[in-house]
Amino acid sequence: METSCAIDPQASADHSDSAAATLAVMLDRKLVFVSGKGGVGKSAVTASLALLASRRGLRVLAVGMVEGLGLAGHFGVDRLGYSPSQVRSGTEALTVYRDEALDEYLRLQLHVPRATPTKILTRALDVLAETAPGIREIVTIGKPVYELWQSRYDLVLVDAPPLGQLFSYLRAPNTIADLVPAGPIQRQANHMRESLADSELTSLVLVTTPEELPVLETRATLDRIAVEPVITLDAVVVNRLLNALPIDAEILGDLPEGPHRAAAEHHLTTYRQQQRWLQAVESELHLPYLFGLHTAGEVAEQMADVWDELI
Repeated sequence: METSCAIDPQASADHSDSAAATLAVMLDRKLVFVSGKGGVGKSAVTASLALLASRRGLRVLAVGMVEGLGLAGHFGVDRLGYSPSQVRSGTEALTVYRDEALDEYLRLQLHVPRATPTKILTRALDVLAETAPGIREIVTIGKPVYELWQSRYDLVLVDAPPLGQLFSYLRAPNTIADLVPAGPIQRQANHMRESLADSELTSLVLVTTPEELPVLETRATLDRIAVEPVITLDAVVVNRLLNALPIDAEILGDLPEGPHRAAAEHHLTTYRQQQRWLQAVESELHLPYLFGLHTAGEVAEQMADVWDELI
């Protein structure tokens, strides 16, 4: 049984240089969406990139597009409101709540009078949604794009919906622009479509773990982007990657039967499986498996430390 896990120092150095270059490009964008299959750690990666950017002196806004604890927990707070609030020095964050996003979209983008009751606005959205698929999604994705347009931040990082829902949001401006013949809704949709497609402004980061289902979903998304390039892909982040064990068959064979040997064998088996799935995605950005118990905030900080070491 092959158990040695030797690492080529030159290959490791080349990988670090490539990773540093990828991170530098990412931090030079203005709007970055982070997505992945549910459970792979995309919220933690979003928070860690926000922390990295703020450490580099950038003014950062982190946006959670999915309601829930996800992004808030990684900044050590119980809840993020719709308005930006400071969560770290140089970093503000918010969560997109659809009712509030609708209110803002109609009032600021379409100039609906402020006195119009929210219930009327909601009914208006329901009517629009029946005739124009994609309107609910454009209201949600419109918030981070609107923050980009305001130029209050150097970088807007978005904890985007998972892969299964991602394209319904990214394609929403195209859908609306094609369906609505003219007027302010179409103009806003076209502006949004141009912002998402602008490779100097906007990009996408995919997060996966080195396991079968996450990798297969990531591969499917990469294939779809190649056919339907509505956004520029910056990187694939592989999370929870085990480090190699400096052990060979002789050392393993000398270990007595028991928990230590079982743990070593399990680690080696899992490592080989991860390496096989790692080959299925082109990725310069790797995050290690974090052993032990950590709060969500500690996970994001440790991930940011990994990025810091790379650049």
